[in-house]
Amino acid sequence: MRPFAKIEALAIQHHGSREAVEEKLAKPKSADELAAIPDDRWLSGMTQAVFSAGFVWKVIEAKWDGFEAAFDGFDPGKVALYSDDDIARLVSDERIVRNGQKITATVKNAQFVQEIAAEHGGFGAFLANWPPSDQVGLLEHFGKHASRLGGSTGQYFLRFSGWDAFIASGDVVKALIREGVIDKPPTSKGAMKKVQAAFNSWTEESGRSQTEVSRMLALSVG
Repeated sequence: MRPFAKIEALAIQHHGSREAVEEKLAKPKSADELAAIPDDRWLSGMTQAVFSAGFVWKVIEAKWDGFEAAFDGFDPGKVALYSDDDIARLVSDERIVRNGQKITATVKNAQFVQEIAAEHGGFGAFLANWPPSDQVGLLEHFGKHASRLGGSTGQYFLRFSGWDAFIASGDVVKALIREGVIDKPPTSKGAMKKVQAAFNSWTEESGRSQTEVSRMLALSVG
């Protein structure tokens, strides 16, 4: 595993200048910004990630106003109480993608958001206090208590919500293999712990966020 400065140098070589690379980097939200996000927006973000998984994301994005209307603005208190009749109604609702399993997952995730918010004073407060150095632990928590938020779906949900997340995308995995962190895509807990350890080392070394380190790894591939 090389020093992070060498990875930065590769990214600059591929993209022409440090300025060009910096323009492509995303910044995570602060803890205060995360805590201020209402619970309905967290449920909305979860649902968009779940419905986009294995689907054409542009179709989901184009229908999103319909999703918001069909799911009562993703108010967790309302969605958590959806009955079988509500699920059947949504399966027939042409404003959304009518996937029964993902609709049911949204109801379960509304219950998850409610439980976390009741315990921590808001879902955003819960995430604001979970350290990025233990993203693997957070994803395991999602896997046990949420629905369909494991693996890459959970990673994309966290990143696009502004939490300081790495994403094991195709290019990031190529870079991690190149750096000797793993030898194939990380599907086991042990492999994910190796990925987490590498990110923690590079963030400490560089002073950058995990979000920036993840993006820099992808840019270093090409």
